[in-house]
Amino acid sequence: MRAVGVIPARFGAQRFPGKPLAEIAGAPMIRHVWEGARTAKSLERVVIATDDDRIADACRDFGAEVAMTRPDHPTGTDRIAEAAAALDCDVVVNVQGDEPLIEGFVIDAAVAALADDAEAPMATVVHRADSGAAGDANRVKVVLDLRGRALYFSRSAIPYARSGEPALWQHVGLYAYRRAFLAEFAALPPTPAEQAEGLEQLRALEHGFAIRCAAVDGWRSVPVDVPEDIPRVEALLREKRA
Repeated sequence: MRAVGVIPARFGAQRFPGKPLAEIAGAPMIRHVWEGARTAKSLERVVIATDDDRIADACRDFGAEVAMTRPDHPTGTDRIAEAAAALDCDVVVNVQGDEPLIEGFVIDAAVAALADDAEAPMATVVHRADSGAAGDANRVKVVLDLRGRALYFSRSAIPYARSGEPALWQHVGLYAYRRAFLAEFAALPPTPAEQAEGLEQLRALEHGFAIRCAAVDGWRSVPVDVPEDIPRVEALLREKRA
C-alpha cells in the first residue's frame, strides 16, 4: 500500500500556544517530528498540514513539504482530511505533531497492521502501559480483542482488575487510515462516549468501525502537552544520542 504521512500543526493550542515551534534541543519541535517520520520505510512522503504562515515558513526552511489548510478545523483529523484530498495514496498516516521522539518503525507498525486486516479501515499503535499510567487521565488506555482490535479506549484504567493482573495497554495517538475512509470518518457526527472521554477515536468504534492495533516494543510515547514536558524530552534525546 502506498502511504503518506501527514503531520497536523496549528499555532493556537490553548494549553501551549505556538507549540509546534517550541525549541527542543536547538530545533523547533515540528522538525523533530518530521525527521522522525521520515525514517519510516512505509511512507512515500511526509507532509506538514498547517493554517499558520509562521509554521509553514519554519517548516519550509528545513526542507519540509507543507500543505496549507483552512483555519477553522476543530481537530487535527479534519486538518489531515483536507490535506489528504490532494494526495495520491492508499493510506494516510496521522503523525501527531507533539511526539518529537517518534520513530519510523512505530509508523511502519501501524501501516503494517492496516495491511494485515482487510476489514479494518484504520489502525493505531499501543504499548505496554508505563508505571503510573493507570491513574493518569492524560495517558489513554485501551482494551484489545483476541484479534488485536480495539474494544474501547478510556482515560480510566481498563480493564478493571477484579482478579488477576490483566494486560494494561497504553494508546499512542498515531493513526493509519485508508484514504477513502478518512474523509468518511471526518464527516461522522460526534458520539456520546467520544464526547464524554474527549477521545476522537471512540467515534469510529461507536459508529461500528474496527480499529486494528499494533503493539510495539522498545519505544514509549512521550508527548509534549505543556512547556514543562520539554526538559524531559531533551533529556531523552541526549540519552538517545549518547
